[in-house]
Amino acid sequence: MSGKSIIGENKGKKGIGGQIASFFKKETVLCLAAAVAGVSMFFVPPDRAYLEYPDFRVLALLFCLMLVVAGLQSVGLFRYLGFRLLGGMRSTRQLSLLLVALCFFSSMIITNDVALITFVPFAVMVLKLADQGELLIPVVVLQTVAANLGSMLTPIGNPQNLYLYSVFDLSMGSFLGIMFPLALLSMVLLGAAVFLRGSKPLTVGDMGEVKAPPKGRLLAYIGLFLVCLGCVVRLLPWQAMLGVLILAVLCIDRKLFWGVDYFLLLTFLCFFLFIGNVERIPAVSSLLRQWIHGSELPVGVVLSQAISNVPAAILLSGFTENVRPLLYGVNIGGLGTLIASLASVISYRCYGNCENAQKGTYLRVFTLYNVIFLILLYGAAALALG
Repeated sequence: MSGKSIIGENKGKKGIGGQIASFFKKETVLCLAAAVAGVSMFFVPPDRAYLEYPDFRVLALLFCLMLVVAGLQSVGLFRYLGFRLLGGMRSTRQLSLLLVALCFFSSMIITNDVALITFVPFAVMVLKLADQGELLIPVVVLQTVAANLGSMLTPIGNPQNLYLYSVFDLSMGSFLGIMFPLALLSMVLLGAAVFLRGSKPLTVGDMGEVKAPPKGRLLAYIGLFLVCLGCVVRLLPWQAMLGVLILAVLCIDRKLFWGVDYFLLLTFLCFFLFIGNVERIPAVSSLLRQWIHGSELPVGVVLSQAISNVPAAILLSGFTENVRPLLYGVNIGGLGTLIASLASVISYRCYGNCENAQKGTYLRVFTLYNVIFLILLYGAAALALG
């Protein structure tokens, strides 16, 4: 074999190794979930009971909601609304409050991930046009906190809520009743954080015209979103929702299927497999139930810091019946470290792509705000639980 071919082969091997490392870095939670699921299979060999592990209703809802939100994004609805709301801003306080509120309220409907994907780049553009670069880090950080906290109010605001809502068979009214006090307190705290930063006069440059979304496709996606809501409140079976969504998207825009986070769905499947197997190991299952019972709030917060709140919710749900403290724990647990909520990584990446990004400063400000909000909301949750 020639030296040239050996070098080419080595480059290919390095390329594959680099791709694997890049995939692991990007999808760390999925890789860890697959690893623990694989280990559990040595203790509980595959059998017909494996088919009973996944919650197919949750998977179908996640898939369909991601399809609909991708459709609404494709017609530019969220960006259009943001531009429309921006008119009339006269101070940096008003602008900051608007940018944070967009993430807080939109995340209740379109999820925390999508809210940040949509409105963080929008904030970067607007703040640059307004020559307010010094506001970029605090505003993006507060947008991230707002998306994580606003999304906790509704079952469709984030994946962990949708999962727990379904698994514990909650009604919409009971879910909103559980989460409303913390969401209201979060809104007050976010408003206070913005007001404490002070205010200056604002002049926003010309941002050009933004076209309104095409009415036909917009109405179609809104209709599909209502179909998803019908399944969320249990008016429609998930099989009917899934069939309607797939047929509709095939007719409207097949490219939307590329907007689905299939790795998130696969992560759910891996955790379903792991939890199902662990529950069939009596000694381990009993030990975990004893450890978690009565400590759902602190365990949910702490575990979220290490593996993020979505897998923490899936893992802990198999060993407790106390849904209220668990909901508080995994939602508040999205604050803290950068990986406590994977939505936070989205903001970090968006900011990191900015010219002259100060990543160290961003992480310090991010940690400061997150720790303050985490302490305050944890105290409120502990008081509410008695």
